[in-house]
Parts: sequence; C-alpha cells; structure tokens
Amino acid sequence: YLARKFFYMWAKMTFGQVLPSKARCFHDQKILQKTFGQWREWWTVGREGKLSLRAESHSRHLLCELVFKAWRAFVCQQQEKRNKYCVAESHAKKQKLLRTWQCWLVYVDVQRTKHGMQSVALAFRERSCLRISWAVWRRQHNQKCTRHRMNILALQHWAQSLQFRAWLQWRELYLYSQSEKQKEIRAVTHHQHWELKRCMRAWLGYLILHRVKKRQNELAQELHRSRMLRRYFSDWRLSWECRRRIRAHQGDLEKQASRIALRRVFAHWKHYVVLCAEETQRCELAEEHYRHHLLVRALLCVRWKGL
Repeated sequence: YLARKFFYMWAKMTFGQVLPSKARCFHDQKILQKTFGQWREWWTVGREGKLSLRAESHSRHLLCELVFKAWRAFVCQQQEKRNKYCVAESHAKKQKLLRTWQCWLVYVDVQRTKHGMQSVALAFRERSCLRISWAVWRRQHNQKCTRHRMNILALQHWAQSLQFRAWLQWRELYLYSQSEKQKEIRAVTHHQHWELKRCMRAWLGYLILHRVKKRQNELAQELHRSRMLRRYFSDWRLSWECRRRIRAHQGDLEKQASRIALRRVFAHWKHYVVLCAEETQRCELAEEHYRHHLLVRALLCVRWKGL
C-alpha cells in the first residue's frame, strides 16, 4: 500500500495531472487518425488510377474500331473495283465475240451470194453464147463485188477503229479515275496513319508521364512510410525505455519496500526478543528475590524460634 501510494505521488510529480495510460490512449487515437487519413488518400489515388486505366482501354478500343471500319471500307472498295473490272472485261470479250460473229455471218452471206452468183453466171454462160457480154458482165460483177467487199471492209475497219478509240478513251478515263481514287485513298490513309501516330506519341508521352508520376508517388509513399516507421519505432523505443525505467524503478521500490518491511520486522522481532529477555531476566530476578525473601523470612523465623 505504501509503495503504491509513493508510486502515485512520484507519477504525479513526474508526469503532472496526465497519467501515462491516458497519454498512451491519446497517442493511439492520434496514430489511428493519421493511419485512416493515409489510407483514405491511398484509396482515392487508387480509384483515380482505375478510372485512368478505364479511359485508356476505352480510347484504345475506339481507335481499333475506327481502324477496323476504315480497313473494311477499303476492302469493300477494292472488291467493288475488282468486280467492275471483271464485268468490263467480260463485256469487252462479249462485244469482241459479237463483232466476230457478225463479221463471220456477213462473210458467210457474201460467200453464199458469191456462190449463187457464180452458179447463175455459169448457167447464164452456158445458156448464152455471147462471151463478150458475159465477160463485160463478169468484169462489172467482179468490180462491184470488189467495191462492195472494200466498202464492207472499210465500214468494218471504221467501226472497229471507232470502238477501239472509244475503248481506249474509256480505259484512259477509268485508269485516271482509279489513279485519282487511289491517290485519295492513299491521302486518307496517310492522314489516318499520321493522326494515329500523333495520337500514339501523345498517348506514349502521357503513359511515360503517368509512370513517372506513379513512381514518384510510390517513392514518396515509401519515404513517408519509412519516416513514419522510424518515427513510430523511435516513439515505441522511447516508450519502451520509459516503461523499462518505470518497471526498474518499481522493482527498486518494491525491493526497497521489502527491505524496509524486513528491517521493520527484524526490528520488531529484535525488540520482542529484547523484551522477552528482559521479561525472563525480571522473572529470574523476581524468583531469586522471592527465594531470597523466603530464605530471609525462614532464617528470621528460625532465629525467632531459637530465641
């Protein structure tokens, strides 16, 4: 009881009106508040990082979708061009076959007419005897046939030349339009590639900056964590040293109190022993005095009886 009383007095004189338990409770509350604030900041930073990752994935998905749409339109245009070119080639082949067939039919008709005229001329030659008229008619007929053949060949050549010129003009226009379309497509694709490259450069710059900021934040968090750990460790060490000193002081006080109690018990025992020795000595003296008194009285009695 005395040790506890002196310890409370010493604690009030050392720490004041605030006890170590209250100070420890207030310190724990402040540490919890700081830890909750740091956790809340970390949670907000993590949420912003998740939102930025979602935005980056959404932008990447949109860019891929635009590129796929442009590629699909380019493939459709190329397929339409190939289909048109095949249709034009098939049409040209059909036109050539048609012209060849028409020329062959005209040639067959001409040959049939020639054979008929020759048969008629031979029959007329056989029937008539006028060889001179036959020769004149034959010459005229040959001239007419040659003229007609030349006219037909000229018309055919003129028609073929016109068709060939028209086909060359159409081919030149088609090639020019195809080259212009290819130039436009190349320009569009070049612009798209340039825009995509610019976007990728900007995105890479943003990614590098974001990584640098993230690394700086991580380094700052690590530095802050190490500082907080050092601070907590130093506080814990100081508190531990204080507790150890208090415990050592309490042990010293307890030892001193036990020594004082032992000294008091030993003093009481010594005083009791001294009292007991004095009491025994007094008893012995009293018994001796009583025996001496009895002896004196007996001697007096004997003396009085002798007288």
